Amino acid sequence: MVASVNEVRLIGHMGAAPEVRYTPSGTAVATVTLATKKSRKNKETNEWVERTEWHRVVVWGKNAEFVGEYLGQGSYVLVNGELQTREWEKDGVKRYTTEIHGRIEPLEKKRTADAPAGNPPEDLPPASADYAGLDDNPL
Repeated sequence: MVASVNEVRLIGHMGAAPEVRYTPSGTAVATVTLATKKSRKNKETNEWVERTEWHRVVVWGKNAEFVGEYLGQGSYVLVNGELQTREWEKDGVKRYTTEIHGRIEPLEKKRTADAPAGNPPEDLPPASADYAGLDDNPL
């Protein structure tokens, strides 16, 4: 059998305050939107252009409690985790989203001027839809 790898490492700013919920067994689950930026030079205008990418990150247990208590919008963080895709149904239509499940570590104590402008996209899938039935951290 051939091994496979599912690893994600991101460094960026949190786009909003974390949403913390609890499973029926009492395990904390926090959902965070994370912005990462990439710059490239436009060949035609010779100007630098920035692109912001938004990621949904889910953390569990003590890490979720820490994130909920100490981190907020604009926090500069490191995320280590893996991709997981989940599905839910809305208005009879199956929908899917891919999230990063892992750990979040702060990289500084306060927000900096490098934090992304604007807010995360509003059309993200529901954060709390499928976690109510989970009892333990899947990692």
